[in-house]
Amino acid sequence: MIQTENLVKHFGSFTALNGITCTIPAGCVYGMVGSNGAGKSTFLRLVNGVYQADSGSITIDGEPVYENPGVKRRVAYVPDDLYFLPGANLNRMAGLYAAAYPSFDKERFRSLVETFRLDAGKALGNFSKGMKRQAAIILALSCQADYLFFDETFDGLDPVMRNLVKSLICGDVLERGATAIITSHSLRELEDTCDQLALLHQGGIVLESDVQNLKTSLFKIQVAFSRDYDRSMFTGFDILRFTKHGSVSNLIVRGDREKVVEWLRGQQPAVLDVLPLTLEEVFTYEMEALGYSFQSEPADGRPHTA
Repeated sequence: MIQTENLVKHFGSFTALNGITCTIPAGCVYGMVGSNGAGKSTFLRLVNGVYQADSGSITIDGEPVYENPGVKRRVAYVPDDLYFLPGANLNRMAGLYAAAYPSFDKERFRSLVETFRLDAGKALGNFSKGMKRQAAIILALSCQADYLFFDETFDGLDPVMRNLVKSLICGDVLERGATAIITSHSLRELEDTCDQLALLHQGGIVLESDVQNLKTSLFKIQVAFSRDYDRSMFTGFDILRFTKHGSVSNLIVRGDREKVVEWLRGQQPAVLDVLPLTLEEVFTYEMEALGYSFQSEPADGRPHTA
């Protein structure tokens, strides 16, 4: 289990993480999403002991991480910015990893090289971006570590390779009881892979839930009335977005779905539909509620405060 308490990290005047507290249970796939600069990569580097926190604490199974070789031997990390020894090939890198990780499985390494169809004797500097990421994933998975951390896991991978990597990560979690943390801007990938999801914004966790509950905490309603009405009719709801075209309105609502639908039915609508949201839509609406949007103006015509 990974536990962080009031985790803070500064880089000069910039605060990358601002008091993050979370518990990541063992044996799960934990996804982290957020806007650029939200703190995802910094969080992973802190959990791996690459950075030292300015304040707060990080423990893995009750032990501190920073400058703790015993804990670090149980952790494998694939950063967004990959690094290999100059002139090295996969075989040489495997030797380095085997020296650092007593649990390194050479048989699994050979099997994964064959599965990914890479040339282990070819210089990694001659690999494509996607092939380099595959090589890093092979090395990490061969460590048989208890904790697997992947930053922008699927970056540069084609759809076939993405599916293969997902199945391998999930296999380690299910079969060995490993714990995986994944950051990615591909929300569709996280939706298919993760058990739990955390949404980071400006150095803090603003939303944390298992994926299914996160998807159901927000919902979309399409409603129409034969009489004239406007947004003020729905002041009793937590509405993240409201749009109206003619007599038909679309609402993004956070709250108790059954209570909201029951109230709306009591208003005798001409049309009432409850529509599902994808994880990507949930992320977008939650970020808009925080004032972060890709639009210059929201659909209801009100200016953003960001």
